[in-house]
Amino acid sequence: MKPEEEARQKIDRMLEASGWAVQDLRQLNLGASRGVAVREFPLKSGAADYLLFVDRQAAGVVEAKPIGTTLSGVAEQTGDYMAGVPDNIPRVTEPLPFGYESSGTETFFRDLRDPDPRSRRVFSFHRPETLNEWLAHPQTLRGGLRAMSPLSRKGLRDCQVEAVQNLEESLAQERPRALIQMAAGSGKTYAAVSSVYRLIRFANARRVLFLVDRSNLGRQTRREFQQYVTPDDGRKFTELYNMQHLTSNTLDPVSRVCITTVQRLYSMLKGEPEFEPELEEQSLFGMPQAGFPPAEISYNPAIPIETFDFI
Repeated sequence: MKPEEEARQKIDRMLEASGWAVQDLRQLNLGASRGVAVREFPLKSGAADYLLFVDRQAAGVVEAKPIGTTLSGVAEQTGDYMAGVPDNIPRVTEPLPFGYESSGTETFFRDLRDPDPRSRRVFSFHRPETLNEWLAHPQTLRGGLRAMSPLSRKGLRDCQVEAVQNLEESLAQERPRALIQMAAGSGKTYAAVSSVYRLIRFANARRVLFLVDRSNLGRQTRREFQQYVTPDDGRKFTELYNMQHLTSNTLDPVSRVCITTVQRLYSMLKGEPEFEPELEEQSLFGMPQAGFPPAEISYNPAIPIETFDFI
């Protein structure tokens, strides 16, 4: 089997696991599913490896490459396909907003509606329902991060103000990974809760995952959210938004904040129905790691990659 054929087989499985019906052009049936991925679809600039349809309208492109290809250099080709949909094909916008490059082991994604669109690595493909939901909103999450309301200093120490402002600046500049380092007792959790509130309130984050390494920190974090009084509204956080502290392996679909341990999240991603609470009492950081390989995770359709906007 050629490397590109192997990549396409993996991509087929990834798309199907994410809720897409994968079809050949000669078997085209856009009514088969809400999301349909059509192989080798002819466009103005050539044949796209996959053309993605959501509710019978073209919405995105997947460019398949052999394993080992440097995907960051493929974005221009994907962009040509996104702008090359034939005039007789219904589409959500011109050019198409969503572009993927994938080798089956590595996948990049770009949303042209972002302020400065660029490809970023994702674990798998988004569900068609998610793309449809994004299309219903005029502003993307990254666009919202650039339109955040000024931070109120009410109830915040200087170090907390600096932490929240710098975090928001980093996110607005599309640097999604950030580390806040503060002294013990300086209010790290309160600063984190303040930041989460602002991401939900002003950037319209759908759900935030708050990870802890042991259960007593989870209980402490839950109390912080319950006691947090919003500076602009005056009501408590939990009066405005649902918050869930996981004690089972079931996510509340309406909660905007989910608090859980790394241990329980790993159990959920593996598809285990339940997890013993006693195993959450001890931090994994205090256990010997020598000789143990990194834990591996495969895609779980019950917890797709878009489940959380921030961690």
